[in-house]
Amino acid sequence: MSAGPESAEELFENAPCGYLTTRMDGTIVRVNRTFEDWTGRSRDALLGTRFRDLLTPGGRIYHETHFAPLLQMQRSVREIALDVVRADGSRLPALVNAVVRDTGEGPPLIRTTVFDASDRRRYEQELVLSRTRERDIALELQQAMLSGALPDDERVHTEVVYRPAVQGLQVGGDWYDAFRLDGDAIALVVGDVVGRGIGAAATMGQLRSALRALASTGLGPAALLEALDRFVRAHGVGRMATLAYAEVDAGTGRVRYACAGHPPPAAITPGGDARLLWEGRSLPLDARGAGVRAEGELELEPGGGLVLYSDGLVERRTRPLRTGLDALVAALERATAQPGRGLAPAVADELLAGEGRDDDVCVLALGLAA
Repeated sequence: MSAGPESAEELFENAPCGYLTTRMDGTIVRVNRTFEDWTGRSRDALLGTRFRDLLTPGGRIYHETHFAPLLQMQRSVREIALDVVRADGSRLPALVNAVVRDTGEGPPLIRTTVFDASDRRRYEQELVLSRTRERDIALELQQAMLSGALPDDERVHTEVVYRPAVQGLQVGGDWYDAFRLDGDAIALVVGDVVGRGIGAAATMGQLRSALRALASTGLGPAALLEALDRFVRAHGVGRMATLAYAEVDAGTGRVRYACAGHPPPAAITPGGDARLLWEGRSLPLDARGAGVRAEGELELEPGGGLVLYSDGLVERRTRPLRTGLDALVAALERATAQPGRGLAPAVADELLAGEGRDDDVCVLALGLAA
């Protein structure tokens, strides 16, 4: 049964959205009761007013530069977010749809519907706050994990540079650690877990704690990675994470190391020559087919050094990885020729100069006293 004229009018007046009819210049010629109630303005006050004059200053600019031109060209616009200013000065977040209609008896008119977007705006604000809280929690977890003091030993010098990503809002998965083992040994590790945010920060903490506990039992680098594989598999955390782990004897300069899917460490001679250490490589943690882990060994001479780093230091989408690794070797050799300046910051400054990074970067360096 079709609605009569009065019921149709009531439907228009009390619709769950605001209805406006305007001339092409935006002057309001018809408006429903819903829009009156929302704005706190009487019909007499609204008729003859231009729609753009009901908007915030920023909304008026947007209406003039985008809304109106699009309407002229496309004859319709959909879901434009604007703030309507109520009579008391408060704002009504709104989603606006408009379409140009030919009347057949005169100039075309613009039919506009205005939807109350207050709930949507609150949802968006709460979503932003939730993401901000998540980032803050992840940062706090990450900073707490990375804030430990480096080993204190007059025979070695350790230093670290940690540069968080400058693009994006999520905390990344790079982490490092350096700690004493029994006797003269010092352990160094740089790792990268899959994911970002709170989950990545929590995974970092679990892997760091597990690695410290396993290292304290006397496991060598290869055996330690195999034990980490079992830990990851048993607890379902850190799968496909990468890391480089090294143990340095501060007395003899002997280094044992292993890499699980991570970029190779670099060794530096007392004369300033640098090379990448390609031995002791295997797949990331708990990767299918990882099998028995390998390890490498070398002797650092007095005055030599060892550098571990995360992939953000050398990887770029615009070039092969080998180019980045060659740049690292060259930067290390230049840095050793600048006495008095820290090796880690010098290398980081050179390789990251002028770049907007979307990944965290860590450089952990150890130098053996001459």
